[in-house]
Amino acid sequence: MTVTEEATPVSHYERIGGASSVKAAVELFYDKVLADPDLAGYFDDVEMVGQRRHLALMLTVVLGGPNEYAGRGLAEAHQPLNIPVAHYAKVGEHLTATLTELGVPQDVLADVQTVLGEVQGQVVASGNRSGV
Repeated sequence: MTVTEEATPVSHYERIGGASSVKAAVELFYDKVLADPDLAGYFDDVEMVGQRRHLALMLTVVLGGPNEYAGRGLAEAHQPLNIPVAHYAKVGEHLTATLTELGVPQDVLADVQTVLGEVQGQVVASGNRSGV
């Protein structure tokens, strides 16, 4: 191993296989979400090719890959939807199940779950947050 290899940590994005793995995760994730009767309605009027691309770009950033996301912020995109905590939790469960099914290592899953917790307030409707 060279000094350069030791000094350059491998990102979660690289560890799980990069763009092709993120794309596979997004496809499987949306298959699960769109099959969920509690969540499918959020996507009735959504152009899913673009939606899948947005999520792939966001997930890439979360995993430490290149930041090429130029879409709306989480709050701007989600607050008008009045998403309750229960639906947000279901989305997180589908994402965790997807990543687990694809063999993503436990430490990567834990980091993704941490990010989900950190951004919940931007996605969940303000009237539905506990303690507010």
